[in-house]
Amino acid sequence: MTWSRWTATALRLVAALTVLAITATVAGSVPAAAAADDLAGLQRQRLDWHTCQQGSADLAGAELDQAGASCTELAVPLDYARPDGRTITLALSRLPATDTAHRLGVLLLNTGGPGAPGRSDVLPIRQWLGEVGARFDLIGLDPRFVGRSTPLDCGWPTGTWTRSAGPDRATFDRLTAFERDLASRCARRHADLLPHITTRNTARDMDLLRGALGEQKLSYLGYSYGTYLGAVYTQMFPERADRVVLDSAVDPASYGARVLREAGPANEVALRDWADWTARHHDRYGLGRTGQQVLAVVDGILAAASRRPLRVGGYQVDRQSVPYLLLNRLGDDRDETQADLAETVRVLWQSVVSGSATPTASLADTLSFLLTGAESATGSVQAAILCGDVPVRHDAGHYWRDIRQHQTVEPRFGELTRAISPCAFWPQQPRERPTVVQNSVPALIVQSTGDTRTIYRHGQAMHRVLTGSRLITLHDARIHGVFGNYGNVCVDDAVVAYLADGQLPARDLDCASRTSS
Repeated sequence: MTWSRWTATALRLVAALTVLAITATVAGSVPAAAAADDLAGLQRQRLDWHTCQQGSADLAGAELDQAGASCTELAVPLDYARPDGRTITLALSRLPATDTAHRLGVLLLNTGGPGAPGRSDVLPIRQWLGEVGARFDLIGLDPRFVGRSTPLDCGWPTGTWTRSAGPDRATFDRLTAFERDLASRCARRHADLLPHITTRNTARDMDLLRGALGEQKLSYLGYSYGTYLGAVYTQMFPERADRVVLDSAVDPASYGARVLREAGPANEVALRDWADWTARHHDRYGLGRTGQQVLAVVDGILAAASRRPLRVGGYQVDRQSVPYLLLNRLGDDRDETQADLAETVRVLWQSVVSGSATPTASLADTLSFLLTGAESATGSVQAAILCGDVPVRHDAGHYWRDIRQHQTVEPRFGELTRAISPCAFWPQQPRERPTVVQNSVPALIVQSTGDTRTIYRHGQAMHRVLTGSRLITLHDARIHGVFGNYGNVCVDDAVVAYLADGQLPARDLDCASRTSS
């Protein structure tokens, strides 16, 4: 998986994230001592490593094979309370260490979601790690029910539940019906699996994988949702965690289907910044010579889409889809992404003015994801994980009131980030209480101050509950996913140094934006 594809997928996946303050105590259904004995057989299972490509159309598998990676499958319990019962299969890849004389163990990767496949993540991350990457066996995992790991698909007509509630109660009620339908599809198809699709079970899978690989400890690099997964692992298996890097961290107490609930203001600021950038390129995009003029075009698009859907290629883009298209590209302040959003807005404005427009390739990809069932599995498993982890309020009126109360300060995004989700109609409550993260396992946390997905406050919160951690702050940057992706030497060098020697910085670090490698 290339970084550009990861950006297009993972960042739009995390747009579906965001919750209740978690105050419950941890209640594991599997006592640790009993689990170790009961899982001994699975931890000793033989991993049959083989080529990754499955058929001529499997380009990702071919890339892995060409890079020297191998793939295998791991059997894990569907229900860890019944370790001798039904098992499911996880798909993973391994890019082995080449500097075997200085091998540091295994480094497991998770680039977010939830619901993002991970087998191909070993390829870009090996490059980002430089020489230290040659000292690890890099492990890419499709988590349970994701990708090729016993995949789950509820047959949704969309790749994500994320929609704006729209401008009035009628559009909110349509959204409520839409979310209820998505939940019912999962209940009809996979009622037997839903209770077991949780982050805690994925953390258990990780530790079983560690044992099957013959490792005493597990190093970990996680982005976005992957930071929550990593934190849960440190809470459940603190003695098994080695070097842990958490990039663009989720506040564990805000994790769940409403993790974006507080992100509206950050996205309003980001949209204004983008409008100023676009105004400086008026000769190219023709959207206005000032930021205010560009924002007026955006508001004109929203108003027009409220009257009737916009015709964009073969798609009908309504008022409840437009905020998603805006937010989808606000997680990155680099010129390429700014330009992509400007092209999207120009297409939408052309549809308003002319009655129809042809989408760019990027916009067509996003509209297919949003408005068809081509990637139904992505949204299905993401909802299953979030709804299985943390309970949410079930009364629709709560969400409507929340949106209305914040409409003045979040006029374009509050109705999206505070909207109701299928978790409000999920067929069952989580089997376990949400994990309360509070431990002293060493970890390195990386956060940009302008992050529009997991806002900076989230990284600070993760730093507080992981009392043995250090925080690297990238100032004056709007980026979700910093290490390796953004090209900041200060951040990249600090992460690589920690992974190389296992020593956290003596104190929290501050890095300036735009230090390119």
